[in-house]
Amino acid sequence: MFQFVKEVVISKILCLIAIGRVTKLCEFSKSFFFDHILITIRKYYCLRTLIGRIGSRFDRLRFIAAAKLQWAQHREHQTRMAVNCENNDHWKMKLLKTLALCCGALLLVLSISGCQASQAIQKVWKPPIEDQAVNAEKASHTVYEVSKPFVKDMTLNDEYVCQIRAIQHIEIRSLEKGYLQNILVDEGETVHQGQLLFQIKPSVYQADVQKSEAEVELSQIELQNNQALVDKDIISPTEAAMSAAKLAKVKAELELAKTHLGFTEIRAPFDGLIGRFGDVRLGSLLEENELLTTLSDTHQLWVYFNVPEAVYLDYMKNRRKGVSQNVQLELANGEIYPEPGTIEVIQSDFNSTSGNIAIRAGFSNPNALLRYGQTGKILWPKKINQAVIVPQKSTFEILEKRFISVVDKTGVVHEREIKVAREAPNIYIVASGIAPDEMFLLERQNKIDKGDKIHYKLIDPQSAIANLKLYAE
Repeated sequence: MFQFVKEVVISKILCLIAIGRVTKLCEFSKSFFFDHILITIRKYYCLRTLIGRIGSRFDRLRFIAAAKLQWAQHREHQTRMAVNCENNDHWKMKLLKTLALCCGALLLVLSISGCQASQAIQKVWKPPIEDQAVNAEKASHTVYEVSKPFVKDMTLNDEYVCQIRAIQHIEIRSLEKGYLQNILVDEGETVHQGQLLFQIKPSVYQADVQKSEAEVELSQIELQNNQALVDKDIISPTEAAMSAAKLAKVKAELELAKTHLGFTEIRAPFDGLIGRFGDVRLGSLLEENELLTTLSDTHQLWVYFNVPEAVYLDYMKNRRKGVSQNVQLELANGEIYPEPGTIEVIQSDFNSTSGNIAIRAGFSNPNALLRYGQTGKILWPKKINQAVIVPQKSTFEILEKRFISVVDKTGVVHEREIKVAREAPNIYIVASGIAPDEMFLLERQNKIDKGDKIHYKLIDPQSAIANLKLYAE
């Protein structure tokens, strides 16, 4: 019974400490056993030394944990003693009561000292309060740079990824079986029309030609004999006609054998560049139609790129007006190819997946700089009349919308949404949202909100745009 009362008392004290109700804790302690607690503390411990040991919150928590551990060990010890000594119930109850009162007193002292310490800290430390009046006065003396949109005619390039193809690009294959006897060119070599490239061993095909020639001679002799016999009326003219037909047959076979012999020499059908060799080397046994290499004619190149439907419609509109539209080629290293390109062909239909249509532009290649399979970018120049230009650094983005800080004549700042028509390095070409005669902050200021009034200095628009490259670097 006493243990149950003790646990209830300690639980009540801990709950009151947790919720910070120090006043009720003191009233509860006085009404229950406050006098007895003070007598017990004076008897066993020095209160001043105890408070000094547990001054900080960490020490208090550690002390409480140690007290609980000591209490558990004591309970275990008393349990063992109870088994051996059943007659010590009065002593045990008295000791438990003393320990319970001691723990309650300690918790009460800790809670009171903790509250006093926190109040003292709050009195000593006060968070710094920003002097808004001083900052406002400083901001009122700051002069901010503003400018107006720069308006001029511009020519910008639309960029499209492209693929470079040769006007002629074929595969060189073997037409006959046989051993590869000679390789007379190398990869990447320039060849001319009719030049011998590969030689297949011709022994078998030469023998076929010789055999066919012998059969032709034999058929000619047989025809002559049959013709003489026909003249003497020994045989019928039909037999002579059959001999003539046989002669024509063996002559055709001779021509076929010569053709097969000619296929052992593989020659270039046009001027161009030899590509990579296939899986063949000198002495390889070739099958009929086996790939040997490729040949590309690169003196003129076709460049393919895809454009959206809107660009296609603009092109067709300008084409009907007779406006010439040349394009440029940007190479992979960023350099511009010196030869201009001309749009030659537009494909017949749009891609249903991407909504684009393919266009082919032709480029001459006098220095053989371009090769089949290269990539690059097509630069299609587009002229914009009276373009409204603002620096990119003057704008900011909120929820995928572009804004600019507009300053009226009285110096009041307003946030304005703008529509960006085109983007170029360091600048935006604005379609709507700001007029050419309106002013805006050259650089976005986080400490300025809309509605604030500022002192400003107007910068010439042309000089502001000219300094953008230096700003970017």
